[in-house]
Amino acid sequence: MPWNLDSDRPIFLQIIEKIQTDIVAGIYHPGDKLPSVRELAQAAAVNPNTMQKALSELERTGLVYSQRTSGRFITEDTKMIQKLKSELAREVITEFLEHMQKLGFEKQEAIELMEQTIRGETK
Repeated sequence: MPWNLDSDRPIFLQIIEKIQTDIVAGIYHPGDKLPSVRELAQAAAVNPNTMQKALSELERTGLVYSQRTSGRFITEDTKMIQKLKSELAREVITEFLEHMQKLGFEKQEAIELMEQTIRGETK
């Protein structure tokens, strides 16, 4: 998946979000080894120090752990990953509802429209 980084926000935060998304989406599985800092930095077209900062923050949260000579790995704590997935989903839903409110939709109207869209109905 491409690294679409935006200069409007801190790059290391966007890297954290991208790796979190890749984990909850199943691109990286619990226990998987991450590519090296250098490989990830090259793929994202960022400075290795920026990538290191992002990975260190992911380690601090426990989502990623380091083994001295073997590299970095995704946590095997599936409950932590599921909790993160739910948190990220809630953020997306909240942003969606706020955007729909700006368009003049009440929450229930937005939900009904979403249900119709899922069913393939159009009005």
